[in-house]
Amino acid sequence: MDGTISTVATDHCAFTMAQKCAGRDGFQYCPNGIPGVENRVPLLFSEGVMKDRISINHFVELVSTRPAQLFGLYPRKGLIAEGADADLVIIDPKREVTLSQRLMHGRSDYCPYEGMKLQGYPIMTLSRGKIIVRDGQFTGKPGHGQFMHRQPLNECFRYWEK
Repeated sequence: MDGTISTVATDHCAFTMAQKCAGRDGFQYCPNGIPGVENRVPLLFSEGVMKDRISINHFVELVSTRPAQLFGLYPRKGLIAEGADADLVIIDPKREVTLSQRLMHGRSDYCPYEGMKLQGYPIMTLSRGKIIVRDGQFTGKPGHGQFMHRQPLNECFRYWEK
């Protein structure tokens, strides 16, 4: 909460365990990254908000507002306001989930957080006002996504300096 951490992201790479084991004989042969994008928000909510390490407002800033600013998508993304896209993740703070590869939706065959118990978990995701995920199941329609033109990188940093 002191500003030391200003955003949270992931180097998501859906390599299989066999691909990762290519580094067994030399770290330089191990592909970078882990499958983590699907776990990023629930982990930070459970370990941060639910354990009183960060406020709910700081959580939203870390996972939504600041990334939208850094990627030149703010204020269309990362903000709940008239004229902004209605992209929301609804988290049930009472829902307990034990992370497991079988719950994941990526192509990786392992979960780096296997067996970790989380308190609070996403139950619904809305994109531009339409439900696209409910209780872990994708319900969106093909073609619903939109290309987002973004600002040049130097424009993005004006939010960073605030």
